[in-house]
Amino acid sequence: MKPLPLRTSLLVVGLAAALAACHKQEAPQQPPPPEVGVVTAQPQDAPLVQNQVGRLSSYRTADVRARVPGILLRRLYDEGTDVKAGQPLFKIDPQPLKAELDQQLASLASARASAANAKAQADRARSLIGKNYVSRQDLDTAEASERTTAAAVKQSEAAVQAARINLGFTDVVSPIDGRAGQQQVTEGALVGQGDTTLLTQVDQIDKLYVNFSMSVADLDTMRKAAAAGNATLSDNAKSTVTIELPDGSDYTEKGQLDFSSAVVNPQTGTVNLRALLANPDLRLLPGQFVTVKADLGSLHNVFLVPQSAVLRDANSAYVMVVGEGHVKDPQSGEDKTIPSAAVRRPIQADRLVGENWVVTGGLKQGDQIIVQGLPKARENAPVKASPATAAAPSGNPDGKAAPQAAAGGKQ
Repeated sequence: MKPLPLRTSLLVVGLAAALAACHKQEAPQQPPPPEVGVVTAQPQDAPLVQNQVGRLSSYRTADVRARVPGILLRRLYDEGTDVKAGQPLFKIDPQPLKAELDQQLASLASARASAANAKAQADRARSLIGKNYVSRQDLDTAEASERTTAAAVKQSEAAVQAARINLGFTDVVSPIDGRAGQQQVTEGALVGQGDTTLLTQVDQIDKLYVNFSMSVADLDTMRKAAAAGNATLSDNAKSTVTIELPDGSDYTEKGQLDFSSAVVNPQTGTVNLRALLANPDLRLLPGQFVTVKADLGSLHNVFLVPQSAVLRDANSAYVMVVGEGHVKDPQSGEDKTIPSAAVRRPIQADRLVGENWVVTGGLKQGDQIIVQGLPKARENAPVKASPATAAAPSGNPDGKAAPQAAAGGKQ
């Protein structure tokens, strides 16, 4: 094979060098660090709110019962409507009790006639005793009869009064203002025979009680925090509750804590609490289960972190902050520091206040918490941090966004 001419050799070498240069220029470049939005952690005071499941009950409940025996004639109210105290609700057949009253009136008239006759005989004996026309024994007998018949009159008067009261009980009235329930006994039934038959129930619901409980462990934790100066507990007169409705919104009226049990329930290990809540529009009903947000005081030097920034795994809750990352160099095996990297920070986040987690541990003042761009931030990988901005309103054509408050700032 003949060697190539010198000119041809130089041309081949130049072509190879050009191809190598092209390959070198097309080598992949490192992508820029992802952009993330951060908020600055600032300690502050936050409400000490306990979320519990509660149940509503009537402010007052009155049983409407038959107090005299008889046949129930009719119902005088519409079931499920509001009634007033003293309003007739049922009518019991009054005829037997009216006859009883007439009998007692007749007995009273007879007793009064006997008393008048005995008094006349006693007066006659008293006028004749000085003239020795009657004996002392006859006078004593006449006066004893006078006293006996007078007592019989009093007894008959009491019997008449009792008969009138029983006759009045044939009109069964509501003892309180409230909402009357369903009729428990139908017309024509014999009621009040041997016991006081329940006819219906009236509930006062313009105010309601909110009954809930708190575990002894939570109560002890709050007291320890107060003793250490990390919290301030309110007394019952200043503790309020907010009711969360089934649609997730808060009820407009706030309740006032009015009872705290001093005894622990041995079966559940909880302490019973109760709050009084106004219900002017009757929107809430007794027996309804609600979420109770009890404001029991305030926490000191805590951080409020948006829910979107708090992540959780099997071990704990954590946030990603901007700081120094550390990775091992794959060639030398030495630790390599990455400035402005996404760093995992375990935190203690036990309760929510509004849309923020209350963080009581794991953060320090000035930490840059990543709240936007979290899916793009990898642990110990560099990021480009800038102040977080609030999401643009829906339908905003220019997409402008307002700056977001620092974590821990007033919400």
